[in-house]
Amino acid sequence: MIRLNPQPLRLLLLLFPVLALFSSPIESLRFELQSGHTKCISEDIKSNSMTVGKYNIVNPHEDQPLPDSHKVTVRVTSSYGNNYHYSDQVPSGQFAFVAVEAGDYMACFWAPDHKPQITMTIDFDWKTGVAAKDWSNVAKKGHVDYSNGIRGSYEVMEMELKKLYETVNSIHEEMYYLRSREEEMQELNSTTNSRMFWMSLLSLVICLSVAGMQLWHLKSFFEKKKII
Repeated sequence: MIRLNPQPLRLLLLLFPVLALFSSPIESLRFELQSGHTKCISEDIKSNSMTVGKYNIVNPHEDQPLPDSHKVTVRVTSSYGNNYHYSDQVPSGQFAFVAVEAGDYMACFWAPDHKPQITMTIDFDWKTGVAAKDWSNVAKKGHVDYSNGIRGSYEVMEMELKKLYETVNSIHEEMYYLRSREEEMQELNSTTNSRMFWMSLLSLVICLSVAGMQLWHLKSFFEKKKII
């Protein structure tokens, strides 16, 4: 009779709630886009972070083909203006890239103008970091077998621990990223306050100089008129 070591099982039971908290499924975003208009969605992405996205226009009539008028142009750019994805007049598409630059990335959807105006519904799923990783391929490369009893349970446990490890690393990197952004903002605030101080001091000196010149001019004027 084979006995299971209760220690790993207890560890797994303790880690599952944490894993469920940080690796909850991400639902896709659904929004409406009118023809002739543009709608943009931004995402703050760290450098060297994997990101994947897919989009498609929802068919208003499921029993019929998608109308030819239901097409969009999609462009994904970084905060520096670099283009990472572009598709022109498509009903659906997807993109995947590793962010070279840290900052806000913008996905813009534009629908061509139509007469009369039409409204399209778009499903958009955008994942970054751990959520963007294809864990099914990781399981295949690791030869995870879900049907082999005890061995399968331990391999599943190993896979879940890998997910948890990646999630913890992602949170750790996110904390460092937020800390660096906070330091940048503090430095910017300090620089702004310093510049405002010197600007205020310069304004005060100019105002006092103008007031002194006015008093000198008035005194000279009154002396010429022999008023004083």
